[in-house]
Amino acid sequence: MLAVTLGDPAGIAPELACAAWAAKDSENLPPFAVAGGAAILKDAGIRRGLDMPVHAVTCLAEAADVFPEALPVLSGPDGTYRPGEPNSDGARIALASLEAGTALAISGEASGVVTGPIDKARLAEVGFAFPGQTEFLAERCGIAAGDAVMMLAGPSLRAVPITVHVALLQVPTLLTADLICNRTRIVAEALKRDFGIPNPRIAIAALNPHAGEQGLMGDEEERVIAPAIAALHAAGIDASGPHAADSLFAPRARETYDAAIAMYHDQALIPLKALDFDEGVNITLGLPVVRTSPDHGTAFGIAGKGMADPGAMIAAIRMAGEIAARRAAA
Repeated sequence: MLAVTLGDPAGIAPELACAAWAAKDSENLPPFAVAGGAAILKDAGIRRGLDMPVHAVTCLAEAADVFPEALPVLSGPDGTYRPGEPNSDGARIALASLEAGTALAISGEASGVVTGPIDKARLAEVGFAFPGQTEFLAERCGIAAGDAVMMLAGPSLRAVPITVHVALLQVPTLLTADLICNRTRIVAEALKRDFGIPNPRIAIAALNPHAGEQGLMGDEEERVIAPAIAALHAAGIDASGPHAADSLFAPRARETYDAAIAMYHDQALIPLKALDFDEGVNITLGLPVVRTSPDHGTAFGIAGKGMADPGAMIAAIRMAGEIAARRAAA
């Protein structure tokens, strides 16, 4: 049984959780329960035009019995569903749901946690001291933030940014061979354990245009990235590159690797969202627990209007269930 967190209750996460439950049979989804927000979810389902019951439960064991007939919701903070109107009360509900879902995964009561999109600025106003949910989960799991690696995965591509939420100007100063090696090793291990790929092939992107043109457009490829690839080869990891990023994501190129390592946030997320926006999943690698999330934001502008596509939430729930099953069988 998975735990799904509510996300910001003014965003699209509540209605997408309802839509995912409504599609559970046709999408063959594993059972899940939402951490808190029963009244919010009930209203979100009505606004979505879904004829679905919401059932309050006290534990995940009870939720498993309820799931076939109703969306199970664990007790927790609740409120009024006000789509498109984020406020501090909603941020507190989102944080309480995140804390509860994470605790269930860490305790082993839940087989994994699927996190709904949050409003980071609102959360910061109520004391959330993390750049994002990935760093929060790492801290709760006792893992260094640098060892929690964000992978974006869809039907067409798996991509991992080496640097994440930093200004583009800072990227060259943060890149080191050790950083690239450490994160690529985590990716290689996750591809084996969580995706069932025994000999993963990993393509590593260059930082500069045309892979630096032998130093004419920057020397990070020769000075930082190539030595990292050599060290990965020495460790038995099938890593290739540095590849010019403008051709790395073309259809024929994607057939040659199982995951791409990008040097910065947009270098990974632009191709993933261009290819798989409605089915993109954010997975945190390197944690002792399974964590996924739909690869989109709160979308306050369309919340409550029945316009939001549930594909990424459905994909995140499905992927969390698949990874949890592989880990359980190992």
